[in-house]
Amino acid sequence: MSYAGDVSPTEAWQGLAQDPKAVLIDVRTQPEWNFVGIPDLRSLGKKTGFVCWQVYPQMQVAPDFVAQVEQLTGGDQSAPLYFICRSGARSRSAAQALTAAGYGKCFNVAGGFEGDVDSQGHRGRSNGWKASNLPWVQQ
Repeated sequence: MSYAGDVSPTEAWQGLAQDPKAVLIDVRTQPEWNFVGIPDLRSLGKKTGFVCWQVYPQMQVAPDFVAQVEQLTGGDQSAPLYFICRSGARSRSAAQALTAAGYGKCFNVAGGFEGDVDSQGHRGRSNGWKASNLPWVQQ
C-alpha cells in the first residue's frame, strides 16, 4: 500500500509548525525513547505521540497499532501524520498501515531520529532528526 511519501526531518518540522492538526508519531520502542532521546516539539506547542510499531523484545508488529494511533489522533483521518523511527524503515511501514486504514496524509520521516550509520559506525551524524539539528531531549 502506498502512502503520502517520504519527507526530510526539516520538512516534517515545517509541516508540524504550519498545520495545527499535524501529529508526529514516534514508532520506536520504549527502550529507544528512554535511552536514545525523543523529538522535542515544545517550541511548537505540541507533544510527540508515542506508539510502538513493534513490541519489544520479540519485535512483532503491535496488533493494536492502528487503534492506538486512532486514539492518539481522535480518529481524524484528514490530519497529517508524520511517522518517525530510528532510520526510516519502521516508520515507512507504519505510514503504509495507516494509509491502508483510511488516513490520507501519512508521511515517513526519511532518515528517522538517528539516521544512517556513518563511516565510524555511529548514528546521529549523517542524516535524520538529530543530524538536522532539530530539537530533541533525553528522557
